[in-house]
Amino acid sequence: MSALRTKLPERPRSYRFAMTPLADAMFQLLIFFMLTSSLTPYSLLTVQTAAPPPKAPSVSSGSGTGTQAPAAALPAPPSAQVAIWTLESETIIVGGQEFGFDALEGLAAALGSEEAPAEVIILVRDTARVQDVATVLAGLAKANVLSVRIAEGSV
Repeated sequence: MSALRTKLPERPRSYRFAMTPLADAMFQLLIFFMLTSSLTPYSLLTVQTAAPPPKAPSVSSGSGTGTQAPAAALPAPPSAQVAIWTLESETIIVGGQEFGFDALEGLAAALGSEEAPAEVIILVRDTARVQDVATVLAGLAKANVLSVRIAEGSV
């Protein structure tokens, strides 16, 4: 019986390209780019730190040495008004009234004066988008409102 068995020719070995690791890497890249593209609008927001308080002017005497002026001699800064705005999707709520973004210029203009600038606290609700925040910040910057705080939540 063993004489009848013929030896089959050996098949040449072929190396296969495994697609699973490639698919895993592509999936990880896809997730990475999806996450970074959703963070891109946040990089467009300008964030500035508060300016340092002005230094007291020095009073010079005849001897050429300078001394700092007493704190009582400096004028007190004017009291700033604080406005609280609630930001929803394309809507600003001020004092319980809802306004669209078309009223943003008028709202920002009514915030204060050059002598007593206003401070705005923006409460961002979950329905607000990044574009809504950017639009409000641009409108406030256009109206020279420089003190803006952003918080999450509602009043």
